[in-house]
This record gives sequence, structure tokens and C-alpha cells, in this order.
Amino acid sequence: QVQLVESGGGLVQPGGSLRLSCAASGRIFSIGAMGWYRQAPGKQRELVAAIRGGSTNYADSVKGRFTISSTSAKNWVYLQMSSLKPEDTAVYYCNAESIWGTYWGQGTQVTVSS
Repeated sequence: QVQLVESGGGLVQPGGSLRLSCAASGRIFSIGAMGWYRQAPGKQRELVAAIRGGSTNYADSVKGRFTISSTSAKNWVYLQMSSLKPEDTAVYYCNAESIWGTYWGQGTQVTVSS
């Protein structure tokens, strides 16, 4: 019932910035929370940031560097990433939760390297 499409990934040098965007469509009125996860090769998928209502939470590794935001209609969610580190390299996935289930985007690659 919900479709998610990420964009904005790419190659960036350490210390640089990127903004990831996620477009949500379908029955977005049912979404209760949205977030960003990432998965590096050989590692588990991990929560990076989430937003529900006016509340946000972040992984300790990105606090102070990343900011999640969304539109009031929940049709867009963003992840502003600053002071990027090589360990931020991963495929980043947009996530949405609703009463109908959990939905995922296809992922966008972020590579932090000099």
C-alpha cells in the first residue's frame, strides 16, 4: 500500500555532506513513522534515524552529524548527512511503518572515500 523511492546517494569525500531523499506514495496517510536504515557489506542492516510525530531518534554513531526530517503529509522524508566518515559507507534504505506493515525502498549507495 506504500511505495518508497530513495535518491541522493553518491560518492563523497570524508568531511563532506549529502542529502538523501525518499518519496512516499500510495496510502501514505496510514504511515505512523518513517526512518532511514543502512547496510554495509557483510553487516546487519541498522537503524540510522527515525521520525514519529515531532520526535526523532538517531544511532549514536551519527548523532550531531545527521538530521532526519519529513513533510507533514509524510510524502517526503530526508536525511541530511554532514561530516561524513568512511564508516558511513553503506546502502541506505528508506523505511515506513503503518498499521498495514513495514515498507522499504530499493536503497541508494553512499560511499565516503578520499
